[in-house]
Amino acid sequence: MSNSQTDPLILGFVTDLMFAARIESVAERLNFRVTWIEKPDQIAPPDAEALARQFAEPLSGFGAALVDLLTLWKPSLIIFDLDSKQVPWRTWVALIKSAPATRRIPIVCFGSHKDVGNLSAAQNAGADAVLARSRFVEDLPGIIQKYARLYDEKAWQETCQAPLSELALEGLVLFNQGEYFEAHELLEEAWNEDQTPGRELYRAILQVAVAYLHIQRRNYNGAIKMFLRVRQWIDPLPDRCRGVEVAQLREDARVVHEKLSALGRDRVAELDPDLLRPVRYSSSV
Repeated sequence: MSNSQTDPLILGFVTDLMFAARIESVAERLNFRVTWIEKPDQIAPPDAEALARQFAEPLSGFGAALVDLLTLWKPSLIIFDLDSKQVPWRTWVALIKSAPATRRIPIVCFGSHKDVGNLSAAQNAGADAVLARSRFVEDLPGIIQKYARLYDEKAWQETCQAPLSELALEGLVLFNQGEYFEAHELLEEAWNEDQTPGRELYRAILQVAVAYLHIQRRNYNGAIKMFLRVRQWIDPLPDRCRGVEVAQLREDARVVHEKLSALGRDRVAELDPDLLRPVRYSSSV
């Protein structure tokens, strides 16, 4: 049985410790590690104002802390116990599924089959699966395997050996010239034409381009939202893919996000334009 920090993470919002132990046992047999959050104060923001500045409205304070935690931990699956009285799952499920940085994380909810109201509310909030407790227990191994979002290292190694498409190369030239709108258009075309996992490289770059475009236009909220959105695409990528120095782009975007957040919406014009650095890449893999 593996429980390494490199194993994919399941995050459980479950307050019944006996039931949590049962889930953890099954998850560990499938080589997942599990972390439990039983009540809100486990993720209370240490600096609510600082966190609020990192997120566009209406996401602020505690909501920002929750999203920040999830983007940091990158769980493969989130499980909510709908019978919990301590976890505000109605708010949290809807928040996770609406926030740009977290909406791709799969959510599975379970609760009493008699409480149709709870089951319907979780479904309406955007959960990927809502199950009666009995079915959840019976099918737990299959449910985890079906819904957990896993990183396919082999597939990425293969796709990252491919060259950049002509459209992507043209888009990168425009990106590096500061023509972010035009770069976005070409990179989106490249993304649409590519049906391999490598298309997500183009999506990540184009979303950085959109964030930089919003900065050029002094649109603080738009830029912050894009920086949050891009994390779900750029964070899983290998550090180098198709000749693109992804690690450097990831770090550049992080620095810009941090500096912009510190300035706030009224001082966007003060951001140093030299921070909007070009993408480093080679046309040969």
